[in-house]
Amino acid sequence: MRRGFAEELRLLLEELSDRPLTLGDILAQTSEGGFSLAIGLLTFPFLFPMPPGITTILGGGTLLLSLQMAMGKKIPWLPKRIAKYRFPHRLVALLLKNLHRFAKIVSKISRRRLTHLVDRPILWRINGLCIAWLAILLMLPVPLTNPIPTVGILLFVIASLERDGLLMCVSYISTFLITLFFGGIGYLIWQLPHLLPNWFWTS
Repeated sequence: MRRGFAEELRLLLEELSDRPLTLGDILAQTSEGGFSLAIGLLTFPFLFPMPPGITTILGGGTLLLSLQMAMGKKIPWLPKRIAKYRFPHRLVALLLKNLHRFAKIVSKISRRRLTHLVDRPILWRINGLCIAWLAILLMLPVPLTNPIPTVGILLFVIASLERDGLLMCVSYISTFLITLFFGGIGYLIWQLPHLLPNWFWTS
């Protein structure tokens, strides 16, 4: 029986807790299915506070893998610097601690349905483009916003691994809404120089 995202992630994290595995090792183990699983493993930590210096490695790896999906690649590849990255044991312990709660959420929102949508090659490429865009938003230096694009990326990952076509459609909608959210932040930042003088003047 095919294991779902939460179960695959749990097994990988438990193996990581026993010995230091690199992202390259994970890609070698998961082969073609490594795209979704590796992207999920790279982005899942963004749901929680992380040690400094990890964002660029994990976000960059997510962006590279998603761009390969957009180009129609089936075998994932990462540069040596990212492929040799090892997850800190403290981070692995944190993820394992919260994974059970996350697995409950996954079991409630996803199941195998509309699988013909998941199998379409064009959607594989579109998913890659959407994940790449969300990865860019993820790496923007906007405080406290990391979990927002992370949820969007994980929806694509779960939909792919669970073969849930309906959830994949929800993922497209969430990508649009997340884009609107960051667009609103960008607009506020752009308007800030004009708003501040007016605010000080009226106050």
